Amino acid sequence: MTSSSGSCRRRVVPLLLALLICTAASHHLVSSQILDGLLPNGDFEHGPKRWEMKGTVVTGKGAIPNWETSGLVEYIKSGQRQGDMLLVVPNGAFAVRLGTDASIKTASLRVRKGKLYALTFNVARTCAQEEMLNVSVSPHGAAAAAAGILPMQTMYSCNGWDAFAWGFKALADQVVVTFHNPAVDEEDPACGPLLDSVALKLLSHATRPKGNMLKNGDFEEGPYFIPNISTGVLIPSHMEDDHSPLVGWIVESLKAVKYVDAAHFKVPKAQRAVELLAGRESAVSQVVRTTPGKTYVLRFAVGDAGDQCVGALAVEAYAGDNKVQVTYQSQGKGGSQPGVLRFKAVKRRTRITFMSSYYTMKNDHTGALCGPLLDDVTLVSARYPRN
Repeated sequence: MTSSSGSCRRRVVPLLLALLICTAASHHLVSSQILDGLLPNGDFEHGPKRWEMKGTVVTGKGAIPNWETSGLVEYIKSGQRQGDMLLVVPNGAFAVRLGTDASIKTASLRVRKGKLYALTFNVARTCAQEEMLNVSVSPHGAAAAAAGILPMQTMYSCNGWDAFAWGFKALADQVVVTFHNPAVDEEDPACGPLLDSVALKLLSHATRPKGNMLKNGDFEEGPYFIPNISTGVLIPSHMEDDHSPLVGWIVESLKAVKYVDAAHFKVPKAQRAVELLAGRESAVSQVVRTTPGKTYVLRFAVGDAGDQCVGALAVEAYAGDNKVQVTYQSQGKGGSQPGVLRFKAVKRRTRITFMSSYYTMKNDHTGALCGPLLDDVTLVSARYPRN
């Protein structure tokens, strides 16, 4: 009996060790998966314990699961009042507010070194003065970071929240994402932006499809759309972001462009398009190789996103020094019309640019900016038939 019991124990111990090794390996595999969607607790719905807060202020740097805070960070519940202002969280029930010089950063995230990623996040301003948000991504344990500062003087949506996308190239297999409020307000140190719904998407390196010299001419490859957010995603100027999350394109302007999806907007073709919502301060461009003396044809669709942008919407298309303007009479209910620019190349590289001639506002008395929709862009040699 004793011998049998000892033999059983000897068999159980290796079995338990094997199970532990398999379990550890399983956890390692799960943690090493590439993220495509909300980050762990990216919506901040899991918050601090009561004893880790003083009022709305987070007192422990690791109190918010999967995040680390520094400085004056508040945990805000939707419906909370700030003086006469009602703080509303459009996605879920909670968000964080970054006060003067405050920051919040993720735990280490496993990514693919050298690959292009897009962060999407929802932000709102809560104070009258100018607000900014510094976004940075650094290798785990390193100080070097890719960073950009997003100005928040202009808010584009009618509910006070804007979804932004920010692109970066992973410099290591593990990175940390940090959001920092660089402003200093001695009168109200709690003043700063609200942050919610942080997501990540691995982007594909766009290739030129057969019959189109442009990369991502249908705009299908871009940042993640946060579920339940119907305002589209703003893509900032290249001056704030070295790696455009709109693959193949550069936001060649002072203001952002809006990336929209067919689930919430009227899109001329497929599932994605771009809205040029800040007039000449809202433009996209791409540089292509051309042969001097050769003739090319640029085709594109101009329309409206079905977002109550009513009136004459005009897009100016440039190919080097060549230009065409296409005006679309919008009823704000969707629809589009084609535009064509035929030109002869004079250089080995030609910049293709699209911008709105002027900006307008939605016909719903909210004061929200809107503009023409751009989609289905193709560039071909004049002798190359379009599919």
